[in-house]
Amino acid sequence: MRPANYVVQSLLTSWLVLCLLGFTFAQSGASHAAEIRAHLHKAAEYLKAKDPNAAVNEFNSVLALDPKNPEAYANLGVIAFFQGDFQKASQNLRKALAINPALVKTQAVLGICQRRLGDPSARALLEKSFAKLTDKPLRLQVGMELAGLYEEEGDLGATAAVMHSLVDLDPDNVNVLFMAQRVYSELADDTMNKLAVLAPGSARMQQVIAQHLVNGGDLKGAVEHYRKALQIDPRLPGLHFELAEAILEMAPSDAGAQAEAERELESSVAMEGNKAKVECEFARIAWLQGQTDQAFARYQKAYQLNPNEVQAQLGIAKFLMKQQKAQEAITYLLMAIQSDPLNTEAHYHLAQAYQRAQMPEKAQRELALLSEIRKTKAQVEELYHQMNIQRKPQPDQTPEDADGEKVE
Repeated sequence: MRPANYVVQSLLTSWLVLCLLGFTFAQSGASHAAEIRAHLHKAAEYLKAKDPNAAVNEFNSVLALDPKNPEAYANLGVIAFFQGDFQKASQNLRKALAINPALVKTQAVLGICQRRLGDPSARALLEKSFAKLTDKPLRLQVGMELAGLYEEEGDLGATAAVMHSLVDLDPDNVNVLFMAQRVYSELADDTMNKLAVLAPGSARMQQVIAQHLVNGGDLKGAVEHYRKALQIDPRLPGLHFELAEAILEMAPSDAGAQAEAERELESSVAMEGNKAKVECEFARIAWLQGQTDQAFARYQKAYQLNPNEVQAQLGIAKFLMKQQKAQEAITYLLMAIQSDPLNTEAHYHLAQAYQRAQMPEKAQRELALLSEIRKTKAQVEELYHQMNIQRKPQPDQTPEDADGEKVE
């Protein structure tokens, strides 16, 4: 599938050609330098006026004065590219690179051009230029072209690697996100199929089934498959913790479920060592049992293990709020929001902390932001509903927080 040309073509023509005009004049004879600059200036003006044919005449005039001027060839190549004459574009771009092989942008446009022509050389050109490009719009376009090429070749791993780079480069780009989610979904499905074929009766297969059931809201079914996985391989990493989470989520207020979850967490620590997320689950159980001091100690331990653990930050903040230490709680709540900007629980508690700290304006801003986040999440849920996709339940944990305690 060819990636969408998500940058408006007229805009691309403008910035790409004008960027190429930034080359030096080293190839030009000293006696013609002024004339060449004049022709290039006129060409730039014609391009701004959207008159590429007149610009072509100016670039040809430059070549008449300096037959080895790389910028003239490069610009002629770019103009031909956007006019759909990929053969002519390729010829001019190659001439520019033959004179100056260091022209990364020219190499990038040639790679895109060769892909349009179905030339196998496109891959190497795109790979080399993608690794060196610093211009964001062109790097995005080249990356999309390269990802599309890898996908056509059936190399989902390479496609996913490129898309990961593009998401990092422009995380709010709708077209990048669209292709990334599709590639990741295909890669996940492909991996799942391989696992099902190679090890249908394995503990990992049972774990995958359990995870899918958790995402679909079937906690009871998930617990059953986690237990089947443990029967097959009791020492499989991650299993005891995930089972503990599912058991506790299924019946958080039940003493038997709490005790069972604790046993699974202890098994997890015994086999894999202590981790912040495990300490947070221990803390949650202690909080549910009314042992707030013990819960606080657990959250502090989790924070020591991983200062970026959101549940640890939230847990410490909630305890500080109970101790009427709103100002200290604000510090941890801001950390939690930095780690998870859409966390409704963190925003709700932060609004409450601001109110107690005599900061009513900030409290109102947080409540307004919380309202917007809720609306956004509702829209996302509706979209998933329209696609008939089950998601892991994302309850709005306010005004009742994750530990089942009513917020004051």
